[in-house]
Amino acid sequence: MTEVVPTRTSAVVQTSAPGTELAGFEASVHSMLEQFGLPTEQLFVPVIERVSMVSNVGNVLAELDPAVRAESHYVSKMVAAATVGLFDAALNYLWDELVSALRSRVVGFDLAYFFDIAAGNNTDLRKGLKSEDDLPSVDDARLLRASLEIGLISDVGFARLDHIRFMRNHASAAHPNQNNLTGLELVTFLQLCIREVINTPTDTVTAHTGRLLGNTKKGLLDQAAVDAAAAFFDQLPPDRADTLANGLFGLYTAPDRTPMVADNVRLLWPRLWPFVRDAARSSYGLRHARAIASAEIAFATAARELIDLVNGTAYLTTEVRAVDMSEALDLLSDAHHGFNNFYNEPAPARRVLDLAGEKGDVPDLVRERYIHVVIDCFLGNGYGVSAAAEVSYEKMLARFSSADAGVALRLFMNPVYSSLLTSSVGRTQWGRLLDILEPKLTSTTDRNLMAEIRAFTGNPDQLRLDTRVKQLATAKA
Repeated sequence: MTEVVPTRTSAVVQTSAPGTELAGFEASVHSMLEQFGLPTEQLFVPVIERVSMVSNVGNVLAELDPAVRAESHYVSKMVAAATVGLFDAALNYLWDELVSALRSRVVGFDLAYFFDIAAGNNTDLRKGLKSEDDLPSVDDARLLRASLEIGLISDVGFARLDHIRFMRNHASAAHPNQNNLTGLELVTFLQLCIREVINTPTDTVTAHTGRLLGNTKKGLLDQAAVDAAAAFFDQLPPDRADTLANGLFGLYTAPDRTPMVADNVRLLWPRLWPFVRDAARSSYGLRHARAIASAEIAFATAARELIDLVNGTAYLTTEVRAVDMSEALDLLSDAHHGFNNFYNEPAPARRVLDLAGEKGDVPDLVRERYIHVVIDCFLGNGYGVSAAAEVSYEKMLARFSSADAGVALRLFMNPVYSSLLTSSVGRTQWGRLLDILEPKLTSTTDRNLMAEIRAFTGNPDQLRLDTRVKQLATAKA
């Protein structure tokens, strides 16, 4: 007699809804539990819901590739649990299948990149994420969000899957309560997992990102590859540009990075930076500051290198920028008052300009000193002004706020600055300074003071001695 060996086919055999058998099984289990003295209330979902699930699940499973279906052990457990009426356990198994599928996609894409995005600013978490074995350390919420950010799931898919996560947390065996699932809901959840994760192909942007990351780790990028990457960056949606920047930042600050990877990131970073939004840029400054605070010198150094590479010092934290600005102002002032200042001033002047940023956003702790040093240098030293540095001074003055302009306008009251106005160079620069400051003045007091200064017929070094000018200069705004 020949033994019949069951064969696996690609088709899903539809089964009849075994309502009678399910009801009989439920009665047997109830009887057994009663004999043990165990509760039997609210144990199984109604048979009609199980029948609904069994009647519809075949069509959904048919969407799975036979090879994938043959390995979907959690789906088997889900269907089995649902059939006997344990929908809460079934939802738990379904979620396990979803998480398993997402983790497989992550491993097939770029694990280090995923870890960088999933950990975000949590450097302690990132330190513990090294291999596939560490994926369970990434909680479900982070797994979904990071998968969305790197493009493994769509916006719509994320919303739907996050709803399943919510239901799993509130209506499953993982967190038992009185919430009930229907058979159709359970089948729909399975269909969403199949369509949004298991069967969803990688989109073009994600695929291109994966290739770029792979090439970054394989060999030194040539100019053609960098130019191609720049063209790709120009087409990125803003959120994906931020995500890619986070990934490159993670590659560069990784303790085990190779010189080749570092070189490649330095080639790509300036080309990507214009497409990175301010929130992401500021996050790098914050991570740099945290590294300094926790004495992670290597990380802080690498982070600062990337920030400096794109003149991004304006995105450093206020505390770091205040220290940097104070040191830069010291160097500029020393150069201005030192020997051969015309030659030595340009470099520290550019440094101060870079730290002030495009918006002239100088920390309050050093803002007044910043105004004083810039005005001091702009007015010259009696012999002239450093032509190469003057370009930087003009840009800094142009970025003064209305309040800054009011402070600068009154510096003639200080003997140190009024003495600079005795020379022809100082007087010429003073006139230019007034032209720059005047459009910035908004308060009535400041505008009246400017009018009085303009009307003054004596040498500007004598302004501080004029009664009317002095009265306006010391009046409250």
